[in-house]
Amino acid sequence: MEKLQEKSLLLKAKKGNNKAFVELLQNEKIKLYKMAYIYMKNENDALDVVQETVARAYSKIHTVKEERYFTTWLMRILINTAIETLRKNQKIVPILEQQSEQIQVSSYDERLDLLQAIEQLEEKYKTVILLKYYRDLSTKDIADLLDCPEGTVKTNVHRGIQQLKKYFNREGENYGEQY
Repeated sequence: MEKLQEKSLLLKAKKGNNKAFVELLQNEKIKLYKMAYIYMKNENDALDVVQETVARAYSKIHTVKEERYFTTWLMRILINTAIETLRKNQKIVPILEQQSEQIQVSSYDERLDLLQAIEQLEEKYKTVILLKYYRDLSTKDIADLLDCPEGTVKTNVHRGIQQLKKYFNREGENYGEQY
């Protein structure tokens, strides 16, 4: 969707045009579902989070300041909704399903190990690592999305990676002892 059309749809949606709101969401629905699925780990919960996100976005569409921030604004609602739902359900949060530059994953078993390691991270580290390496967002975009300074994002990414390295060093030692 071109920017001019998106801006027009956003203005209409802010004025209460339901059709414009639905059209805006059409471009985002797959991204929303993928991110929700990463957090929730199952289809039904992910769909519930997307549905709740859409409802919240609809009721707060008037708060979007500029059309270029619509996707960021929507994703922020989704992440907050997913985290809130997980806290209510007392579940463990996201899994990274994509390889990162810092941690080379070459086999299925190693990928599963990475997923296990990420599950062990604190929520703030999981979130930034997910956004950076799964969604390929820049540090600035993550900072905008999470409403925190860029330095905090960089620190959390660095600390998350350090914790993953420690996890793999411990696992490597344990793995070596088995043989």
